[in-house]
Amino acid sequence: MSGKNEEYEHISHCFKPVYDENSKVLILGSFPSVKSRIQGFYYGHPQNRFWKVLPMIMGYDVDYLKHAEVRDKISFLLKNNIAVWDVIESCDIIGSSDSSIKNVIPADIEGIIKQTEITAIFTNGKLAGRLYDKYFGEKIKINHLTLPSTSPANAAYNMEKLTKIWSVVSQRIALKQD
Repeated sequence: MSGKNEEYEHISHCFKPVYDENSKVLILGSFPSVKSRIQGFYYGHPQNRFWKVLPMIMGYDVDYLKHAEVRDKISFLLKNNIAVWDVIESCDIIGSSDSSIKNVIPADIEGIIKQTEITAIFTNGKLAGRLYDKYFGEKIKINHLTLPSTSPANAAYNMEKLTKIWSVVSQRIALKQD
C-alpha cells in the first residue's frame, strides 16, 4: 500500500535472475516488492505464499523452505529445473504498489531463454501476465500461462486452491523429464 507522502522512485532490479542451462520452466513476477528489495531476493514478503506453493507442487512439505536462506532457495529452484525472474528490469514505482508502475524497461527474458531449455513460461499474477504480453507476447514463441498471484493481497485464493492451480508448473517439468 502506498501512503500519501510516498513519491515515485526510479528503481532498477536489484538481484539477478535464477536459472541455469537445465531450467525447463520460467516463472515471472512483475517487479520486486519493497520487502523483496530489502531482503535481496524474490518473494521476500513473509506472507507471500510463493515459497510454500512451490515446495508443495514439487512434492515437498509446505514448510520445506520456511527458514531457508537465499542460497537454499536458489538450490531448490535449480534442482527442480525452475527459473525465476521478473518482467520488469526497471521502472518508476511508489513503494510496492503494482498499480503505480510506469516507465517500464523490460528485462532481458529472451537472453535467458537462449541459454536454457525453457519450454513454458508462467506469470505470477495478472500484472506480470499483462506486462509479459505487452513486451514479449509477439517476440517469444513459448507457451505462456498466467497463474493466480501468490501475494498475500490475493485473498480470493487460499493455499489449497493456489496449490491446485500452480501444480501445472510441476506437471510441465515432469513432461520435460520423461
